[in-house]
Amino acid sequence: MDPKKYQDIEYTIRTQYKNINGIVVMRKGYIAFERYYNGYNPYDTHNIASVTKSIISALIGIAIDSEYIKSIDQKILDFFPEYIQGEDDIQKRILTIRHLLTMTAPLAWKTTGSMGYEPLNRLRRQRDWVMYILNLLGEKGQLGRFQYSSVGVHLLSAIITRTTGMCAREFANEFLFRHIGMREIPEQNMKSFGLDDVFGKDVTGWINDPDGNNTGGWGLTLTPRDMTRFGFLYLNRGIWDNKQIISQKWIDESTAMNSNKYGYLWWLKGEGSTSAYTAVGSGGNLISCIPEKDLVVAIVSKIVPKPRDIEPLIEKYIISSLVD
Repeated sequence: MDPKKYQDIEYTIRTQYKNINGIVVMRKGYIAFERYYNGYNPYDTHNIASVTKSIISALIGIAIDSEYIKSIDQKILDFFPEYIQGEDDIQKRILTIRHLLTMTAPLAWKTTGSMGYEPLNRLRRQRDWVMYILNLLGEKGQLGRFQYSSVGVHLLSAIITRTTGMCAREFANEFLFRHIGMREIPEQNMKSFGLDDVFGKDVTGWINDPDGNNTGGWGLTLTPRDMTRFGFLYLNRGIWDNKQIISQKWIDESTAMNSNKYGYLWWLKGEGSTSAYTAVGSGGNLISCIPEKDLVVAIVSKIVPKPRDIEPLIEKYIISSLVD
């Protein structure tokens, strides 16, 4: 990166992206730009919101690589045999892991476009989150139609728990985080499930539901440097220190462009030199991987209503500062 462009990046963040708390840019395997704002430092962890989904995607891939899960075409109800199917549950019976990974599961609530209301506030009040989510999925939705959802991803976390005997946090610590030098996530004692406990300022570690399943769609806290490590692992096709942590096949499938521009819990963009796959969370939290530029950008932000679009910051200022 051209150091002369750093001032432009700094000025833009301070004037237009005041909710950004930290940014790390990795180029060709080295940290080229790193800054922190609003009193934060490199060791502070942040609620990364829906970036959590892409971590869950990696864990599903590792679970398949390790043969805890047979394939992404396994039926969801195979993992929850206690769930009683009714005569009208045809879509539930054929629902697979693939549908949850690609956001094509049928959802029983009204939506607008690809985004829409989902009863997360009601979810946090439930004693059994898994049963509640299974009841939401089914005949009122359309199987195979893209519809972004956080609740469906929670079932993937529960599947990790049921197949491995470890919650997602424990599985991630053992099979992912420690292998690439990320901070291991401590156990989180959920004393209550208020708004701040589940979605707000009191989110620490990796929150979980009343049964101990870590939240799949949000709720993980990481440092920007650890987010960058995770992005670099994907950019390096699953290899870290000459060890295959995630299979290349899984990463290729997860980030392959399609008509929905959404892979296995990764947002997809462009083709060729402009192609990118990005883990996106509310407020501007993200991990963006741009293979052709050998670039990873990790940003943590305070979750605010109607945040400014981060893409212009990356395209106009960060990418334009690259020196080949």
